[in-house]
Amino acid sequence: MANRKGRRRRFGAVRQYRSGSWTASYLGPDGERIRADETFETKKDAEIWLSQVEADISRGDWRAPDAGSVNFRLYAEKWVEERELAVRTEDLYKHLLRLHILPTFGTLDLDEITAPRVREWRAERLRTTKAKTTVAKAYRLVKGILETAVDDDLITRNPCRIKGAGKESAAERRIATVAQVDALADAIGIRWRLMVYLGAYGPMRPEELAGLRRRDVDPDDLVIRVRVAEPERTNGKRAPGETKSDAGVRAVVLPSFLHKEVKQHLAWFAEKEPDGLLFVGEKGAPFRRTSFGRKWRRARSVAGLPDGFRFYDLRHTGHTLATRSGATLKDTMVRAGQSSEKAALIYQHSDEERQRDLAAGLDDMVRAERAKHHKGNDHDPAHHNEKRTGS
Repeated sequence: MANRKGRRRRFGAVRQYRSGSWTASYLGPDGERIRADETFETKKDAEIWLSQVEADISRGDWRAPDAGSVNFRLYAEKWVEERELAVRTEDLYKHLLRLHILPTFGTLDLDEITAPRVREWRAERLRTTKAKTTVAKAYRLVKGILETAVDDDLITRNPCRIKGAGKESAAERRIATVAQVDALADAIGIRWRLMVYLGAYGPMRPEELAGLRRRDVDPDDLVIRVRVAEPERTNGKRAPGETKSDAGVRAVVLPSFLHKEVKQHLAWFAEKEPDGLLFVGEKGAPFRRTSFGRKWRRARSVAGLPDGFRFYDLRHTGHTLATRSGATLKDTMVRAGQSSEKAALIYQHSDEERQRDLAAGLDDMVRAERAKHHKGNDHDPAHHNEKRTGS
């Protein structure tokens, strides 16, 4: 118990215990009296501590001593819940938290997560998983959560301070040739070959292809309206929503060599009602990433493409050929449904007429590449497939 030797100061108060040590206290901005969680050997030490607190308050740097006593797991789960995230991003964050982050930090309070603990956690994850990209994603997520905790005045500084730890080393961009795209289309099976061509020459994302309906396709003018994206979540359920970028609904004009492919697919495989899905499985079920993935891996092997070549990489073929045929960055961004705030300020709208010019140039490029590959013999995969199937 403190005796009466203490006296009140302009800010806060110091008192001496019978043991000879000193204590200090002050009224916080919220009006609550806060006592130092330590004792001081001298009165001067106690007064210096109060002066530092007073300076923090005047600078706006003060926070309640128990502000960081918030469980990281609860804060992180609420952090994810409060954000407007694409469903695949939400699934990714929950996956990273469950497998890589919460086992280490889940029982700690925010103010118990220190820079050394973050370094030790990252080193352990790299050593155990050998997955640099995954660890970089997990590190960025922890850093983002704790940055919000700083903004919320729960901690004074973000302990994630490892330079470059959140960066992913970009893999070399793989580009399939026209002949390899044709080989993929032939190997994937007649039901899915149009999906390969739309992925390359649309170019459309898998989740956009999954959401295409019969009414979105104009087979005569060769125009496809990309209206929605239907990504598949980790639980296997589809999550219809807007397309990935702010570009929103867009019209994709296809090169004319796909005319027969489109009409054939509509006649044989697409659901018959106007709102019917363009791509469905053999038993009439919607496109599934898992089952298609098995077909994709087999086709990729047949086409002689490396194991790391993804369906998404088909877009690079379309981008490359379009650029060679004279497309500007603005044209390819509009065609691929790419946008950003910066791009919106710099680039004007690329209208449908311009997209028709782009599709014509793309058609010329593909036909020329096919002719070169087949030594002057025009390659028509749809016709080849009809003869092969006896249709």
